[in-house]
Amino acid sequence: MNIQIVTGAAGFIGSHLAETLLKQGSEVIGIDQFNDYYDLQIKQNNVANLKQYPGFKLIKANIQDLDWQKLLQSVEVVYHQAAQAGVRSSWGQDFHHYTERNINATQVILEGAKQVKSLKRIVYASSSSIYGDAVTMPTPETLCPKPVSPYGITKLAGERLCWLYQHNFGVPVTSLRYFTVYGPRQRPDMAFHKFFKAAINNEAISIYGDGQQTRDYTYVSDAVAANLAAGEVPEAIGEVFNVGGGSRVTLMELLDIMEQVTGHPIKKDYTNNAAGDARHTSADVTKAQKLLNYIPQVSLQEGLAQEWQWMQSLYA
Repeated sequence: MNIQIVTGAAGFIGSHLAETLLKQGSEVIGIDQFNDYYDLQIKQNNVANLKQYPGFKLIKANIQDLDWQKLLQSVEVVYHQAAQAGVRSSWGQDFHHYTERNINATQVILEGAKQVKSLKRIVYASSSSIYGDAVTMPTPETLCPKPVSPYGITKLAGERLCWLYQHNFGVPVTSLRYFTVYGPRQRPDMAFHKFFKAAINNEAISIYGDGQQTRDYTYVSDAVAANLAAGEVPEAIGEVFNVGGGSRVTLMELLDIMEQVTGHPIKKDYTNNAAGDARHTSADVTKAQKLLNYIPQVSLQEGLAQEWQWMQSLYA
């Protein structure tokens, strides 16, 4: 049977991935803890959409409380999207959430998987945050990781655990380093969501620093396509791939595009740089193009228009 597991299925990328798999005819087991990191109603809406498909089963649980060896017996691929997200929130007393949900939870899945020989793949959702202030642009996977945030440290630790279990026990893992994914269902703590919400409420958005920092933005459907390829291509086992959108712009250029999409000016409030934020990100996706046939399909303007449409319906 074609059964897939998506952890973090009630979240942003996880819900899109689960929906795509269901549309393709897969049976999907969605696992989500439904923690209160952001508004639970958004997660409930994402899951309500998935429940329309007869092939969807939801497990509401902490990843660390599940018997993974038993759960994986009939599963082909695990798309491990669940994580404690947020660079700025990873400083301070809440860091234990990051170690529990990004490191410990990943280890539990890998430990269960090492005894299950029928499992074809675990696709681990990593992050461009593992690079920190990269000295090479675009950044290849071969660059030495130097995270500048506690969040980045935990995502890199998850990657290393995947490699250890693949090297020592033959667990078929693949890691994807996401570069700023955006689109409908984006989390409320993410920049585009904040910016569009401020535009709807005619409020100023906070700009950290001078606004000349750059990001490589990836539309969510492109991130989903990378996951699907990583779950199928045999050559992807044991490898790590950058997943970028080829849409690297400065923050000020981004806001200009957002003003075109919304049709009115966006107010700006300049503040100090935020600790843990990389100055620039840019993905070299040559490896993903070669092995996964990954080619981003959605332009930044097109993707922003899609997210803006969703945001208006969310806050109507």
